[in-house]
Parts: sequence; structure tokens; C-alpha cells
Amino acid sequence: MVVERAVLKTVVLSLTLGITAVGAETPASAQADLVNQARRLDLEGKQEAAIALYRQALARAPRSFEAHYGIGRALDLIDRYDEARQHFATAIELAPEGVKDQALRMMGVSYTFTGNHHEAARYFQQVFDRRSRAANFAGAAEVANELGRVYLELGNPADAYTWYQAGYEADARQSNRPGSEVDLAEFRWAHAQSRIAARRGDRREALRQAAIVKRLLDKGTNRDQQIQYPYLLGYVHFVLHEFNAAVEQLQQSDQQDPFILVLLAESYERLGRVADARAHYGQALRSTSHAVNNAFARRIARQQLASAR
Repeated sequence: MVVERAVLKTVVLSLTLGITAVGAETPASAQADLVNQARRLDLEGKQEAAIALYRQALARAPRSFEAHYGIGRALDLIDRYDEARQHFATAIELAPEGVKDQALRMMGVSYTFTGNHHEAARYFQQVFDRRSRAANFAGAAEVANELGRVYLELGNPADAYTWYQAGYEADARQSNRPGSEVDLAEFRWAHAQSRIAARRGDRREALRQAAIVKRLLDKGTNRDQQIQYPYLLGYVHFVLHEFNAAVEQLQQSDQQDPFILVLLAESYERLGRVADARAHYGQALRSTSHAVNNAFARRIARQQLASAR
């Protein structure tokens, strides 16, 4: 979510740099104000109000990249996916080179919201290819791992393994990596292999890879990743139907992550703790993130709450 907000600031900045008179109300500054207000409303969970402002911005400037990008994001969060993708397609067409990758990724996330990994992959792979051609191997690794996660959570562990491995190999192509970055790449690869093994029902391999994750974290070279370990254990226990153990670990994980909240909710549901399950599903649905973890979470939470009515 922190990364996504930083990208949104960059996207909006590309519009506001076009303002020519400091303190003056110019057409460009009025447009930037509309986009900024809409963005704030979207992040506050007020998508309908945000969309109304984005429509005003588009009435003023029909080929505004920032407005098409922003309204697509907001529309996805109220399940208006077809309309969202029309705007993302225009945003991709209009995107300045520096933010084209992000526009492509957003289209991939949009398809992830509806569980369409085939279409999602088309857009994530474009980003991977663009970054690889530009020798941005760290960026290529990031999006390969993202696509691996999409495949894994949408039921395709074989392709998940392929893309996580591609991410690991892309990362290794960087020159002069410090030891902490080498450890981080090894950590991510073991973390992915543990989750893939769990999805395949291989408890022994899942726990073996989790032990590798723990050893890498114990080196202390990536302390900011420590919170990923209880998430991993909780994930493995959940997938293996060890729900009490899953709850114990997931409660120690990031409680702002909608996907973790949904794993907790599903665990509570399997344990008969219906009120706790519903509370966590509801909390997950309040997320305003436009990222793959929220795309996974939102589909599950909506389905589970609808079926409980």
C-alpha cells in the first residue's frame, strides 16, 4: 500500500508540474485540483464522490492520463470492472514513458479482481518484458513475483513456480548486489516455494522452505521483512487446514493487509467463529488498495458474505 500511494503521488505530480503560474487559478491548476481531490476521496473509500470529480476532470480534459488512471482505479473498487478497463486502456495509450509500466500493472490488477489470470498475465508480462529490455532487473523481478502470486492465488501453482523462478533469476542478473539484497532475493524465493508447496499439499516441503526463510531472516540483513514470517506460517497452516495454528500466526501478521484479514476470516469460519469471520471479511472490504492482495481478498470476502445471507 505504501508503494502504491507513492506511485499515485508520482502520477498526480506529472499533471501538477504543468501549472504555469504560482498561486494563479489556471485551467491546469483547476484540473490538478480536481484530480487531487478525487484521489484523496478514493483513498478515503469514497469512490462514488471520487468518480464524480474524475468525470468533471475528463469533461475539461478528455485526454488526461491522470484522470483516466484515477477513475479506472476507483471504478474497480466498486466492481465496475468493464468501465474501469476502458479507462485503463486509455491511460495506457496516454501514459508518459515514466508511468506506462504502472498503467499496465493497474490493468493486470483489474483483471485479477475478477479472477482472470490469463488477461492479467498479458499486462504483467508486458511490464516484465519492458523492464528486462531496459536492464531494470530489480523491477523485472518485482513484477515477475507479482505475476507468480496471481497465478498461485488463482489456482495455477505450476505457472506460479515458473514466474517466481523468473523473478529470482532476474534479480540475480543485477550487478554488484550487496549481501542484504542477495539475502532478500533468497528470502523471496524460499517464501514463494513454501507457499507453492503448501498449495500442492506438500507439508514437508512447505515447512522446509519456511525454515530457510527463518534462517535468512535471522541473519538480520532484512529486518523490515520479519513480519512476513508469521504470515508465511499462517498461510501454510491455513492451506493445510490447520486452522488454530493459522489463526495464531496470522494474528501476528500485518493487520492492515486485506489478504491476511481474509485468511484470518476463513480460518475463523472453519473454526465456527462466525462473528469473528464476518468482522474480518468486512474489515478487508474497507481496504482502498488497488493491488493484487486486495484483488484476491475482495473476491473472497464478497463471496463469503453473500453466501452467509
